[in-house]
Amino acid sequence: MEIRRDDLTGQKVKELVAEHLGGMAQHSPPESIHALNLDELQKPEITFWCAWEEDDLLGCGALKELNDDHGEIKSMRTTSEHLRKGVATQMLKHIIDEANRRGYKRLSLETGAVEAFTPARNLYKHFGFQFCKPFADYKEDPNSVFMTKSLQL
Repeated sequence: MEIRRDDLTGQKVKELVAEHLGGMAQHSPPESIHALNLDELQKPEITFWCAWEEDDLLGCGALKELNDDHGEIKSMRTTSEHLRKGVATQMLKHIIDEANRRGYKRLSLETGAVEAFTPARNLYKHFGFQFCKPFADYKEDPNSVFMTKSLQL
């Protein structure tokens, strides 16, 4: 598996982002969806990566810089064909490593509160993320769970 930065212009990547947004809409009301669309993922404060195996897209993930000390994980998604193969684990490791390289002291995320998001929450807990209050511009929401992790340099 190779994880590399992506410009979000390839058709496979566009389809994966659309799948991600569709999955969010399936499990969360519109006001509780915080997933980013293609345009939002191309903002300068966001770095977007895809995991590939030759020409086969496996998944994606992004890191948003909130400030010099704090990053946010965005758009973690594994393609339907590659679930439970370790793609999300490798992407999360990559994002944590990059956050450490950048010198962030904290890495946070928002994910869904319903059962469909249990595998994601379990993955984040496995990597030491703990539940927290809303951060950045987020507000309390019964459909959202907020998690954070202190980073060691």
